[in-house]
Amino acid sequence: MVTTIQIEESLKHKLDNLKIHHRETYNELIFRLISASSPKNASRESLIETIEVLSDPGTMREIAEALESYQRGKGVDFEEVKKKLKLDV
Repeated sequence: MVTTIQIEESLKHKLDNLKIHHRETYNELIFRLISASSPKNASRESLIETIEVLSDPGTMREIAEALESYQRGKGVDFEEVKKKLKLDV
């Protein structure tokens, strides 16, 4: 079922700024925000930090671009980084 909601223009502008890509739908955006900010086992500080990251469109774009790059095989696996840096994490 599809429904329509009314929001103020200022909120729409904020939502537009949170989109990872201009083609991301509001449905996808809201689902992503809700999923990322689930209060299960989260402390107040971590929720605040999550909100700060989610509120920064530049950071969200960079995260999305990094994920896309990694999915295209352009990233380096964490295990490889640990070996290269001789870390025992």
